[in-house]
Amino acid sequence: MFSHIKGEIELRVYVVHDGPGSAPPPTETEHPSSVHAQADHHREETRFQEINTDKINEEVRFEEKKSKKKEKKVRTFHSVGSGGGGPPPAAAAQSPMFSGIGFTKAPAVETRADFARVGPVPATVMQMQMPPPPNPYALKGEKMSKGEIMLAVWMGTQADESFSVAWHSDAHTVSQSNLSSTRSTVYISPRMYYLRIHVLGAQDLVPSDKGRLPDPHVKVSLGGAQPRTTKPCQKTINPNWEDELMFVASEPFEDFIRVQVEDRVGGKDEILGWVEISLRRVPQRHDTFKPPDPNWCSLNKPSSAAEEGEKKKEKFSSKILLRIFLEAGYHVLDESTHFSSDLQPSSKHLRKAPVGLLEIGILEAKNLHPMKGKDGRMTDSYCVAKYGNKWVRTRTLLDTLHPRWNEQYSWDVYDPCTVITIGVFDNTHINGSKDDAKDQRIGKVRIRLSALETDRVYTHLYPLLVLQPTGLKKQGELHLALRFTCTAWVNMMAQYGRPLLPKMHYVLPIPPRQIKWLRHQARNIVAERLARAEPPLRKEVVEYMLDVDDHMWSVRKSKANFHRMKSLLTGVTRIHKWFNDICNWRNSLTTCLIHVLFLILVCYPELILPTIFLYLFVIGIWNYRFRHRKPPHINVRLSCADNVNPDELDEELDSFPTVRQSDLIRKRYDRLRIVGGKVQMVLGDLASQLERAQAILSWRDPRATAIFIMFSLILAAVIYVTPFQVVAVLIGLYWLRHPRFRGKLPSAPVNFFKRLPSKTDTLL
Repeated sequence: MFSHIKGEIELRVYVVHDGPGSAPPPTETEHPSSVHAQADHHREETRFQEINTDKINEEVRFEEKKSKKKEKKVRTFHSVGSGGGGPPPAAAAQSPMFSGIGFTKAPAVETRADFARVGPVPATVMQMQMPPPPNPYALKGEKMSKGEIMLAVWMGTQADESFSVAWHSDAHTVSQSNLSSTRSTVYISPRMYYLRIHVLGAQDLVPSDKGRLPDPHVKVSLGGAQPRTTKPCQKTINPNWEDELMFVASEPFEDFIRVQVEDRVGGKDEILGWVEISLRRVPQRHDTFKPPDPNWCSLNKPSSAAEEGEKKKEKFSSKILLRIFLEAGYHVLDESTHFSSDLQPSSKHLRKAPVGLLEIGILEAKNLHPMKGKDGRMTDSYCVAKYGNKWVRTRTLLDTLHPRWNEQYSWDVYDPCTVITIGVFDNTHINGSKDDAKDQRIGKVRIRLSALETDRVYTHLYPLLVLQPTGLKKQGELHLALRFTCTAWVNMMAQYGRPLLPKMHYVLPIPPRQIKWLRHQARNIVAERLARAEPPLRKEVVEYMLDVDDHMWSVRKSKANFHRMKSLLTGVTRIHKWFNDICNWRNSLTTCLIHVLFLILVCYPELILPTIFLYLFVIGIWNYRFRHRKPPHINVRLSCADNVNPDELDEELDSFPTVRQSDLIRKRYDRLRIVGGKVQMVLGDLASQLERAQAILSWRDPRATAIFIMFSLILAAVIYVTPFQVVAVLIGLYWLRHPRFRGKLPSAPVNFFKRLPSKTDTLL
């Protein structure tokens, strides 16, 4: 089963050194202190000393040589929380694939008691029948013995303290400087906030040219990056901007906000004054309360020498009015909202309690392609999983096409409508590679938690698909074990009625243009912070996991979105065709039943809504048989990646800005114009239909509007004096009339609507 380990415990073990004539070692049921208390006549306090493992091992080997006993002895290993966790590398092949990535209980054996113990043996003791550790083993050659090797065998779980030193067992060929890049690591994304800066105004600006009034604007940057500029004010030394700028800030708030007032002189920006403000001094706003009051800040002179000279002569300086605060009630978006893994606000105080626990076992990969075939090697693969602000990286398994990681991780779940992403990469920093070498993508998997049943273990193979200039390529399969456990059922069900994002996004929404720019800055902060970790999680890995280029133009994605819309409209088309068949009496029995149902609903209108919801219930029950048996993954056909044009793929995988030749760019531009023309025509037709509907009462066609309003007046009088049931029956029977009473020409209302004017004729 999965482990529920959420922490670590550090222990210090002591051993009792007994003098001559002391009592025998404590038995399995006796406490050491009670044994010594009985042996010591004066009942002195028992003294404990730290274990000297070298001395103990020497004593053990001496006693073994002296006694020359051949009986097997057993050493007991205490494993903190060994009820779960992944098996060690040495035992990965022998463990069951998923009896939860754990071990079965060892058989009951006699345990040694020649070490200090406190209390009875805990239930989490893992026992292993083995020779006393370490032991010498003979090295056998073809003709004669080659010597001995001392080995210590360890068996346990991922929670054991020895697991952290066993990860490099297959990395003996890696240099010491590159060894750290092969170990498993857990990363935490920095906590980010939106920084809101209101640039209100300034006073007493001093331009370099005393004979002209400046055109000042303000340039604001955070930590030397993310520069933003306000609109300029014309010809004034007391400008009033009233402009708002937003940035992304991250803990531990070591950066400074630099505000510069500049003047455009001769095509260049000239600094009139500047001020730096530490982020640690900036207050936070946790809700929609009133923002903090603005403050006047003194502007420093452009150069320090001039500033010192002016301080001696003048007692005043230019000032700028700023309101600066951190927005802690928003969620800083660094992922696309379509597959976001975290929706919590920045403030700890506003976060809700978790509703569940997600446990994932990264078991193995199969049939990987050799990524280092040119170097005579296979693949040095590792996995990266991202959910919320927690990133995990498995150890790198070297030179294999069938890596078995068998590592287990867990995350708290705050919203079931989130997505976990698992990517597989080839490590290119093993054997003295260049620093600018990039880890190669092997593929990734996305799984939406809402598609998982609670308390069910999913063990499936997921294809690793990557788009390359030659087409779609399957690079192998990833074997995962997943389980979503609900810890607060009521809160989880209530999540479906709550907004997706924190309420600040709806009360004070951020414009979409700024959201795009802020998401880009947030991704850069995460990539830079994780790149400084040890081992670094490189920028190309973070960008691939966060889908940085998801907004770029692609003919394939445009086709995929078009087919998505077409498939959705297919349902409406089917309903229209079904109703048209009923109206044309294609099946007389069905049409008669519809007539009966229609008359019942007209006579008893209170049954209309219950009938609709009952019909929806029946459809849902009927579709239960066709539900997904495993979490849905990438749909190749829906993505239009199965038969994509190579030139379109090359365009999609091209860098931005492009580095292709001008002739190829001209060809792609012409193709883009053709595609854009088709989209333009569709949008134009849709706009024309909406404009015709708007023109009914707008008197753009006076005669058409007059006809419609007179018809509306007559219809209002008729409906007023006629019972509703009679009107509904007449309309329904007219709609369901037999084909022999139908004409081949369009009806009068359709003809009237198509004659209404649109604004197409006024376009240039």
